[in-house]
Amino acid sequence: MFVVVLILLLVGIPVAFVFGTVSIVFAFLIPDLGIEVFKVLPFRIFGIMSNTTLMAVPLFIAMGLVLEKSKMAERLLVSMSSLFRDVRGGLAVSVVLVGAMLAASTGIVSASVVMMSVIALPLMLKAGYDKGLASGTVAASGTLGQIIPPSIILIILGDVMSVSVGDLFKGAFLPGLVLVGLYISYILIRAFFQPSVAPLHSQAQRGNEIDENERISIKEVIISIVPPLLLMFSVLGSIFAGIASPTESAAFGVVGAVILASLNKSLNFEMLRYATLETVKLSGMIFMILIGATAFSLVFNELGGSDLILEFFSEDIGDVWVFIGIAMLSIFILGFFIDFIEISFIIVPILVPVMEAFGIDPIWFAVLIALNLQASFLTPPFGLSLFFLKGAAGDTIKTIEIYKGIIPFILLQLLGLGLVLLFPNLVFAFL
Repeated sequence: MFVVVLILLLVGIPVAFVFGTVSIVFAFLIPDLGIEVFKVLPFRIFGIMSNTTLMAVPLFIAMGLVLEKSKMAERLLVSMSSLFRDVRGGLAVSVVLVGAMLAASTGIVSASVVMMSVIALPLMLKAGYDKGLASGTVAASGTLGQIIPPSIILIILGDVMSVSVGDLFKGAFLPGLVLVGLYISYILIRAFFQPSVAPLHSQAQRGNEIDENERISIKEVIISIVPPLLLMFSVLGSIFAGIASPTESAAFGVVGAVILASLNKSLNFEMLRYATLETVKLSGMIFMILIGATAFSLVFNELGGSDLILEFFSEDIGDVWVFIGIAMLSIFILGFFIDFIEISFIIVPILVPVMEAFGIDPIWFAVLIALNLQASFLTPPFGLSLFFLKGAAGDTIKTIEIYKGIIPFILLQLLGLGLVLLFPNLVFAFL
């Protein structure tokens, strides 16, 4: 079943149809099962429909889409770049910081990468930045929404692994900051040893956009930075403090995003129509995949697949670190070819019984998976962030330059994953 699914996904058949079709075909072909196995499927689908945790997914998507159209990211980047104008590599550092703030405000990777590609990439190239460093910085910082709360993947993992989404948000917060620190450290060190890849603002041609940004006043900087920070702290702070559930905070975040758009004078009917339609499309895709994955896991478990895997790891191998190593390596390799949503709905449920048998902390394991899945956004040839970047950048940058530029950031991702493996307290610091 698993091999057939992988082949069909690589051929390019839509994910939801792959899961549903494979489960029906295997149930029909195996005499011991039959189509009767799907009698319980409506009850499982109803469970998905009535799951209040998953309600946070469309709400956070809507919040991110409203912020995407409010020009907040553009103002934020311009302001941040003016703060770091006297630091070599400062523009790239500001891109990483803006990416982190967008991640904590929206949680939508596609929106963040496209925004950063349209706004930040031209600025960095005009300033004389190396194309590889510029593209790698934009793709990696735009993908921070995968690990920094409120992340869609953390909500999905919380549901799949039956753990508190609020606890997952708390657990992922510090590892996300560690990753930001690793990105910034790499940029500053490389800029120090290779000055040509990241010139100072003052070395840029006079009259371009960056020089205009240098004259931004402190008041403008504060006006650009404070509102998204307030929204970020309101949404995450209410979850961390236990005042609101992730779903309630997501609803509050949508209202906050609309208020910010209104203050930016970018709120109009077209913008709300765009945000609403895109939210329905993205949410529909996620839930169709979830229903297909539910049918797949139903047949997979009835055939004894989960029992076979549990027996293999707990009896044949019997070592917790070997299991973690194989699980992380499998997810990393699969991330080259298939999307994080498929991995979350198909691979993770298979690993959960083994995780429980070994007594592994589910919050820590979920954060490891989220960090690993973030790397899948950046790994060639099918890394989604690379597609978003190339699509938004057009002919200004070659695909091979993007691939070269992203490799150091993939290594930094793996270093971050290794640090969380070695120092679990990074996850438990806020729990």
